[in-house]
Amino acid sequence: MTEGTRTQTRQITERRDWLGVVAVMVGIFLLVTAEQLPIGLLSQVSTALNVSPGIAGLMITVPGVVAAFSAPLLPVAVGRLDRRWMLTSLMALMTVASLLGALADSFALLLATRVLVGVCIGGFWAIAGGLASRLVALPQVPRAMAIIFSGVAGASVLGVPAGTWLGEQTDWRIAFIAMAIGSGLVTLALWWLLPPLPASQPVRLSTLFGQFSNRGVRVGVYVTSLIVVGHFAAYTFISPILQQMAGVPLANVSTLLLLYGGAGLMGNFLAGTAAGRNPWRTVLVIPVVLAIATLSFPGLAGVSPLGTLLLMLWGAVFGSISVSMQTWILRAAPNAEAATALMAFVFNMSIGFGAMAGGQVVDGFGLSTVLYSSGALFVLAALIVLRTPATVLASPSGSR
Repeated sequence: MTEGTRTQTRQITERRDWLGVVAVMVGIFLLVTAEQLPIGLLSQVSTALNVSPGIAGLMITVPGVVAAFSAPLLPVAVGRLDRRWMLTSLMALMTVASLLGALADSFALLLATRVLVGVCIGGFWAIAGGLASRLVALPQVPRAMAIIFSGVAGASVLGVPAGTWLGEQTDWRIAFIAMAIGSGLVTLALWWLLPPLPASQPVRLSTLFGQFSNRGVRVGVYVTSLIVVGHFAAYTFISPILQQMAGVPLANVSTLLLLYGGAGLMGNFLAGTAAGRNPWRTVLVIPVVLAIATLSFPGLAGVSPLGTLLLMLWGAVFGSISVSMQTWILRAAPNAEAATALMAFVFNMSIGFGAMAGGQVVDGFGLSTVLYSSGALFVLAALIVLRTPATVLASPSGSR
């Protein structure tokens, strides 16, 4: 083989690997969209299947809880199964779950399909989070991770609004069918574009629990929990916060949330580069800025345009957490796949707990208190990072 032929072959392989990165990103985009899509279609589904809006809300709760537990347990269950097979199978299952959801004639059946969606979300995220280093050259890993995790922000910016619009213009079942079609196409793309990805070592429960012996992983878990709980405690109630504190008319809330999502998408890419250079400093900035935004919001939200700027800052910084914490974990963990699965569990459980705790605070003490409470959690997260030497990310095997 001539040098020119080898160069051309290498370029084709690299291009295929980058397309594989994009396919994984689209997979995450669809899964997160599927998880959150019922928020926009809640009224339609509750009316069509004759259940209360509160009961219909289980369509969000169930996949979140299932995803939290499937993230660490599914890699254990499949052992050494090639990760290309695993990701492809999960997207195929997502295709079936979306199609069955569209055909469901009872809420019980629809909820059963949401269990399958949760399995797909948790299992896919647990594996996809660590794929960048296996698909591209080491210097390109931060960029690849930013692309993969842009699927999370992209789902909020484009996926959920588009799915909601489609359901409003046609029927909620059509939105589910669109998810099935998209998932089917991604299934084919993953199988075609991803190279064989054998498990470097099987993930066992002992391996998962063993991650806590690593100080860098422990700090990553604590900081992620505090930030995600704090965020969702307040952000779950962002609509009444904007209306009552910033004086935003209800008709304009969706526009501001779209801008919020766009800021989050931008923050994801900026953080991908920054975290690749210095993950400790990048992770420290996140809770510090979130604390500034939430603690100052009650006093400044009504001052135009400071309220909007604070919301955009909030979105940009929180949009960076997935790629930043994943970079932290990959630097700290001796077993990247096990640590990623653990982080996926922590992230999803923190979402549910944050929303629930925020509701209790809002009902008992009001909207301002929930913002102050979230700010306090962000400050605590920042203090934990400050007390952690950056050297815990230098050598996973030695960072105890």
